[in-house]
Amino acid sequence: MNAFEWVNATTVDEALGQMGSTSLLKAGGVDVLDRLKEGLDAPKRLVNIRNIKGLDRIEGDTATGLRIGPLVTLAQLDVHPVVRQSFTALADAAGHAATPQIRNMATAGGNLLQRPRCWYFRSRDFHCLKKGGETCFAQKGENQYHAIFRNDVCAIVHPSALGTALVALGGSLELTGPRGKRVVRAEEFFTLPAVAVDRENSLGADEIVTLIVVPPLVSGSRSAYTKLGEKESFDWPIAEVAVVVERSGVNVSRASIVLGAAAPVPYRAVAAEKVLVGKPLDDASARTAAKAALEGATPLSGNGYKTTLFETVIRRTLLEAGGAK
Repeated sequence: MNAFEWVNATTVDEALGQMGSTSLLKAGGVDVLDRLKEGLDAPKRLVNIRNIKGLDRIEGDTATGLRIGPLVTLAQLDVHPVVRQSFTALADAAGHAATPQIRNMATAGGNLLQRPRCWYFRSRDFHCLKKGGETCFAQKGENQYHAIFRNDVCAIVHPSALGTALVALGGSLELTGPRGKRVVRAEEFFTLPAVAVDRENSLGADEIVTLIVVPPLVSGSRSAYTKLGEKESFDWPIAEVAVVVERSGVNVSRASIVLGAAAPVPYRAVAAEKVLVGKPLDDASARTAAKAALEGATPLSGNGYKTTLFETVIRRTLLEAGGAK
């Protein structure tokens, strides 16, 4: 780890004024510290934004939706009464990430912006495609935890649990830079390697995430989130699913099904969503939708097991959102 200058920013404008090509922002610092130790980043200045007032609040309710500051911790999201009761997928995504110690440090913004955990990307020994090399080593190497969708360029999976839930809930992000603010839908914020292999989102180098917005759910809607890992206590997910189900009477009028740990971005299973519309949500329709969600999967040499695993997790999450345990 190299020596760097430490700057405490107390306002968004102060933070923006300290940003540059040799600066790096730090909030909770969980992923930033890992990247410094791994040699992925070597900034000359580390800008601490943890003390910026107003970015650590959760506002809103069931009727108006949520306004979440990027400095809100995962632990706060997990236990917030409105989030837990009405936006359950988001609360469970936060509450099942990492360990209790990390959840009390890690921020919502940091979780969304963390970089991939691919062992080739994180290793100093591999100059992979994401680091300016010519090869995605995971495609023909050790790939048991890698992508089963959209893995033709780079086989990373997106590491953000909140990203999976946020896309399912139709959320968006407010980005602030020198030219003002702009709002980007979460589904459009995350970037595929085919678009830009060296980054995972559309945040500008001179921008900061200043707000996370979750719209109100249609009356009677329910959301659910399931994470499955090798070690349930703290491990990275092998498969995770977030769903939102709206109903008209007993039939599904709209569904949102998003897979995490499946693709380089939170993966929207559009075919599965269409299968459910106009049908009651029961075990039969959940099974059919789960199979449809895996259409077009391109598993690699070591991760074919994920297709069967995702079918099960999708079915269970749909049934949970439908009120069945």
